[in-house]
Amino acid sequence: MNPLELFAADTAAANPVNLWGALGCAVAYSASLLATLDAFADLILARGDAPAGRLTPGVGLKSASKLAAAAIAVLAAAIVLALDENWFAFTTLSIAFAVVVGIGVIVLLRHSKATAVQHAPANKTG
Repeated sequence: MNPLELFAADTAAANPVNLWGALGCAVAYSASLLATLDAFADLILARGDAPAGRLTPGVGLKSASKLAAAAIAVLAAAIVLALDENWFAFTTLSIAFAVVVGIGVIVLLRHSKATAVQHAPANKTG
């Protein structure tokens, strides 16, 4: 074995995957996911309660702050996993987060479309 191969083998053995870091990042991803879904639920509930389906500034700010906090936590956790070179956890958590948030966005858009149809004035001619 040449010295470079020995160094690579020694480095790989000295730097195992940090399982506690991966667990902490998984908790950050799940908390971010719950905050995102909670923000979506706030938007759906507020549109149902508000006149003409419009959001009040307070509800909009509350939902936006939850989404911003979730984005910051997910980005921080993704950076930690990438720096730790834990690509399995990085990939699986990112895919799971994207899928569940995507489903939440679809539900939110369907609800918005259904609400818009309900509040649309009937077009009467004749």
